[in-house]
Amino acid sequence: MPAAIKTYVRYVDGFNRVVGRIAMWLIFVMMGILLWSSVSKTFFNPSLWTLEMAQFVMTAYYLVGGAYSLQLGSHVRMDLLYGRWTPRQRAIVDAITVFMLFTYLIFLLIGGVSSTGYALKYGETSYSSWSPYMAPIKITMVIGIFLMFLQTTSIFLKDLAKALGRPIA
Repeated sequence: MPAAIKTYVRYVDGFNRVVGRIAMWLIFVMMGILLWSSVSKTFFNPSLWTLEMAQFVMTAYYLVGGAYSLQLGSHVRMDLLYGRWTPRQRAIVDAITVFMLFTYLIFLLIGGVSSTGYALKYGETSYSSWSPYMAPIKITMVIGIFLMFLQTTSIFLKDLAKALGRPIA
């Protein structure tokens, strides 16, 4: 494979590895928010922001960490036939079926950018009593979807190389 492809794969994989490992810590942030929610409901006036903030953190957790999950291969896969195939056969099938994922991610990205633009232009807020601005979480979602698109491209290039008999290390 050309050096540019190997460089792309190395940088995208490295960047998503760092971002994914940082995103893993968001689960503890969400747990802290939910713990505070329980404490505040028991001993103080209930906090209005806790449930929605926990939802925002969870959204960031799985979208920003999604590319790392793809990289590790820890996403859900039907294993009826796949597990019996050779690594080369798997790479060939993955290199073909990845185009469905590309299509899905492109539509998500287009919708996310449009929705983010709307949130920024009109100062969109949530309909809850807390009423936070929606732009920060929508920007986070677009970044997460874009990182998944980059990682999917990296996986496709690795599968293509493996299918051609010249795997990228």
